[in-house]
Amino acid sequence: MAEAKFLKGNLFGHVTVMSLTASIGLMAVFIVDFVDMIFISMLGKAELAAAVGYAGAILFFTTSFGIGLGIAAGALVARALGADDVELARERTTHALSYGFVFSIIFSVLVWLSLGQLVALLGAVGETADLAVHFLQIIVPSMPFLILGMMGSAVLRAHGDARRAMMATIVGGVVNAVLDPILIFGFDLELTGAAMASVAARLAICGMALWPLVRIYGGITWPKPAGMIRDLSPVLAIAFPAILAQVATPVGQAFVTRAMASYGEEAVAGMAVVGRLTPVAFGVIFALSGAVGPIIGQNFGAGNPERVRRAFNAGVLFVAMVIVLVSAVLFALRAPIADLFGATGLTRDLIYLFCGPLSLAFFFPGVLFVANAAFNNLGHPFYSTFTNWGRNAVALIPLVFLGSWAFGAQGVLIGQSLAGVLFGAVAWVMAHRVIAQNGAPGGATQELFGREGRLFTLFQARR
Repeated sequence: MAEAKFLKGNLFGHVTVMSLTASIGLMAVFIVDFVDMIFISMLGKAELAAAVGYAGAILFFTTSFGIGLGIAAGALVARALGADDVELARERTTHALSYGFVFSIIFSVLVWLSLGQLVALLGAVGETADLAVHFLQIIVPSMPFLILGMMGSAVLRAHGDARRAMMATIVGGVVNAVLDPILIFGFDLELTGAAMASVAARLAICGMALWPLVRIYGGITWPKPAGMIRDLSPVLAIAFPAILAQVATPVGQAFVTRAMASYGEEAVAGMAVVGRLTPVAFGVIFALSGAVGPIIGQNFGAGNPERVRRAFNAGVLFVAMVIVLVSAVLFALRAPIADLFGATGLTRDLIYLFCGPLSLAFFFPGVLFVANAAFNNLGHPFYSTFTNWGRNAVALIPLVFLGSWAFGAQGVLIGQSLAGVLFGAVAWVMAHRVIAQNGAPGGATQELFGREGRLFTLFQARR
């Protein structure tokens, strides 16, 4: 039964429960990616590890498309539930998933046809480039199923069902973890086996996310033409800027990858390890945007701006606590982590750098995630676009260039971190401003998507 669960109760408790359960699911997938890297490293071929690093940057880009669509679906359903309109929530679930499936098929075809050019843009050459393309050719066709799974999980979180949303990704992670050693080593498929395991995991995530929506929430019905037309504008009004915002991160990562490529495969391998380690270490932080979003969205839909403000502050406090704890653990275990990958030389230096001061600086990207949740659910999705591109392009490109010039490969990671600090602070200030505006007289009933939303048809009438 649909119910707005976040309109009462302790907000820090809601943030904690939603973040931890969401992060367990995310980390199940991230840990499998992490184990993939360990298995690939065990094969003793540097070009394989580098190929996974290049492929990872492109997969990050494609996954960002799904994150944006999931943000739209979750925000719209959460608002409808907060306004106590169960039927509208059900229709928006159906229509958002329908649009997501169509858009993701088109997108995956375009990416698949462009793999050679995308890998080359990242700086991959020779056998490493061929291996990366081969790996991606197997995985990319499964993208529509992953995106449906991500959207389904977002809708489950909008209902407050963090446990089932978590289980979808846990099951996917288990499938991948079981198949990885069997296919990579048992059948001697190496990189091909890792890709096949990932495809199976994506299918499992899709099935586990959609099943409870159908069986428990009745959240999927036959699409209605009139409803599809009605919901296209609100879906696009959130999804379009949210996708743009999410794409900024892999674009920035692609620039970092290309900058690191100039220092050789040892540097790219080190960056790939850091790239896998970051979401494992900070999975709770990565989950915050999707976890805090439904809490803010339901209370916004219910017209309670004070509770929206306290939910945002609870999210920032949660970020600070997690960052301090995780950074201490990373620093204490930096040597064993490097040894796990057999890292030496420059690869080891980069791992040590991440496990030191750079992990503490991740507080600011964490604040950015919470701010983006506020922007997307309070009718200002283009603010997320601005802050994410500010971090991953406007600030990142010059700071990475300067860092590389001053400190070499280590400076690339330092520049990337400083860009996060700068725009995390900017997003913090902007979020407080948006929340204050919505708390002003009449603020909670302002046009749903703010001034930016006029790029699309505004829809005040829900029917």
